[in-house]
Amino acid sequence: MTADRDKVVRLLKTARGQMDGILKMIDENRYCIDISNQIMACQAVLSKANKEVLNAHLANCVLNSRGDDSKEKLAEITKILDQLL
Repeated sequence: MTADRDKVVRLLKTARGQMDGILKMIDENRYCIDISNQIMACQAVLSKANKEVLNAHLANCVLNSRGDDSKEKLAEITKILDQLL
């Protein structure tokens, strides 16, 4: 992976910590809206991590691909974008 590894790992660890907190909130029977807000915050962190990985893929894998490999890489990124959008 050519993304900023430290940044991606930090973001994923943050999300993991948020998930642990969300599970604790559920165990404590906390207010649903508060739980939902924490879930959305976790999703935002995961989106940032995914953006880092996808940017690295575009900047390296796709940009440096040639011929049939290039078409395959573009198809992969198109599929991911379809899923995101």
